[in-house]
Amino acid sequence: MASTHARLGQQALAVLDVALRVPCVFIIDAIFNSYYDPGSGWAGTTGKVLVRVTGVLVSSMVLLLSQKALFKFYTLFSAVLLGVTAVLINYYATSHIDFYSAYYKAALGFRLLPRNGPTLWLGVAAVQLVFGVGYVFLLNLQSVFAALVVLDIMIPLWGLMIELPADVRQTVAVFSGLALALNTAVCLAARLKWFYYSCRYVYLLVRHMYRIYGLQLLLEDTWKRIRFPDVLRVFWLTRVTAQALILVYVVRAVRRESGDATGGAADGSADSQDYLLSWDVFWDLTSNLIISGCDSTLTVLGMSAVISSVAHYLGLSILAFIGSTEEEDKRLGFVAPVLFFILALQTGLSSLDPEERLVRLSRNMCLLLTAILHFVHGMTDPVLMSLSASHVSSFRRHFPVLLVSAALFVLPVVLSYALWHHYALNTWLFAVTAFCVELCLKVVVSLTVYGLFMVDGFSNVLWEKLDDYVYYVRSTGNIIEFLFGVIMFGNGAYTMMFESGSKIRACMMCLHAYFNIYLQAKNGWKTFTNRRTAVKKINSLPEMRGDQLTDIEDVCAICYQEFAVSARITPCHHYFHALCLRKWLYIQDTCPMCHQRVYVEDESRDRAAFSNNNGGYAAPRDAAGAAPPAPGEDERGQPGGDPPGDGAVGGGVQAAAGGGGPGELDNELLEDNDSIEYDEDEWGTQNGSTPVEEDYINDDTDSTED
Repeated sequence: MASTHARLGQQALAVLDVALRVPCVFIIDAIFNSYYDPGSGWAGTTGKVLVRVTGVLVSSMVLLLSQKALFKFYTLFSAVLLGVTAVLINYYATSHIDFYSAYYKAALGFRLLPRNGPTLWLGVAAVQLVFGVGYVFLLNLQSVFAALVVLDIMIPLWGLMIELPADVRQTVAVFSGLALALNTAVCLAARLKWFYYSCRYVYLLVRHMYRIYGLQLLLEDTWKRIRFPDVLRVFWLTRVTAQALILVYVVRAVRRESGDATGGAADGSADSQDYLLSWDVFWDLTSNLIISGCDSTLTVLGMSAVISSVAHYLGLSILAFIGSTEEEDKRLGFVAPVLFFILALQTGLSSLDPEERLVRLSRNMCLLLTAILHFVHGMTDPVLMSLSASHVSSFRRHFPVLLVSAALFVLPVVLSYALWHHYALNTWLFAVTAFCVELCLKVVVSLTVYGLFMVDGFSNVLWEKLDDYVYYVRSTGNIIEFLFGVIMFGNGAYTMMFESGSKIRACMMCLHAYFNIYLQAKNGWKTFTNRRTAVKKINSLPEMRGDQLTDIEDVCAICYQEFAVSARITPCHHYFHALCLRKWLYIQDTCPMCHQRVYVEDESRDRAAFSNNNGGYAAPRDAAGAAPPAPGEDERGQPGGDPPGDGAVGGGVQAAAGGGGPGELDNELLEDNDSIEYDEDEWGTQNGSTPVEEDYINDDTDSTED
């Protein structure tokens, strides 16, 4: 129970922390959106600029305060606000001649009590007493000073009780206000020392973090500490809600006045219609809210924060539906708002006219939707491959992923059809259509590879051409995706030169050219060369077929499957499936069993040892009686030797056995068809004649045990 109360207390403090920072964002937004008249002279212009700069600086400082300092600041601010309110009430109560009649007219609408009746000043006294107690409590004054402050606030009301002349009451109210202002100034001056040390502590802390962690981590820490996304989200939702209430009130007032002007309705139907909005009115209100919701940089940031929240929960829902547990797939709540904000800056959304802003915002949302669908495909593709490769037979496990994949194919088609039906061809429509077609092709590629793996899972024999087919399908998809990237680069260049050029668009085009064109072409060519090299190495090895496979009576040491059709023999006389060995050679150029080089010269093969996969390793000695060098050593017995392969994984296929990168595999020894792994320390221990503990690796495709 205590932990529950503590958790609720922390959540309440977090909510209060966010709520107290939101007014600072409102003030900054109001200052930047306020009208600025430069034609009021240099003195007036300078004063206005100073006021605006001071407001922005003070609001920014309050926004960045720590939670404790923020609460203390608002405590002092609330005390000052209560004091000012109490002084204003005393002044208006004692100096305005029509105070009583104005009170009765505003509050009651008619006069029941006499003009100098005690009810009025008793009510004012109760209000002033509450303000005085709140002022004393917030400033934490001592008992004597607290009584004097409350007495000072209540003195002007005694003039109402004894009916002093108006000028005397006004003088008493002025002196009372001056005394309260002096007390407030003294209290604030006494806290200047605390303010100085607080600012100095924040400065030293920021400087220390900057020197140790750098600017990026400092900004990230500040972003999380002040909960800036939540602040922006609350700011945007509060602003839009207030504008919606005002617009609805104005629309109803206009409709009511128009009804009165036309005589209204005898049956009272006009009153009932005041609370109902037609579709046209509702659409106009929504459009106005959307237009005003992105009229400045801060409002665009607030809308991005709202989109981040929606995308985050959408991503979590999809992950839960398809059964994925990958942490990297939870980044949708970060990718979507960043992309929306970049599109808004790229198109100058906040500086456009209202009607043009609505059109541009709808176009940006279409682009954002296609990007989200691409990201969702990136979430479903690994799950599809995992289900098909692990041969999961449960239809309930496959159905959610296949349903999401089908939706990813149907939604782009529907979106493209709707856009082409309502809009003429332009660069934006061409970009959205290209993204939709690319997504459909990606889904087709994923489902095709998924089908190939499922067919292989239901097959009883090893499908040696499976890797080739998967590579051909994925390569085709990658080539088409590369071509779309080139086409989109040309479309963006045309847009920048002839429609709306900007520095942000130029930067985005450079990033697109580097990541989506250059790196993709480089990685594709590297995969192709690695695969071609691996095929060349495999073709250089002798092949065993027919009765010779029966005489071996062995299984492949990588997949533990029997040799049904053929087997490849390494120079060290170990037998593997050509497909399995090719996957291994994508990682490194050594035998999975003994770590000798697989691709060697012809004269070196005659000196290789002979063994089968279940036998021991007997190294033949040369004429001088010296054994061949051990794995990881050169011919002179020194550490080093030939470097391993380039470490690139071709076609997205990783080796069935093997650890990390090529540097780690040089220090490992794999023996037997159980693929025993040794790390660097264990290998040195084994050379020292110390027993090494065996760690057997289970493979998902294992079907035959030794």
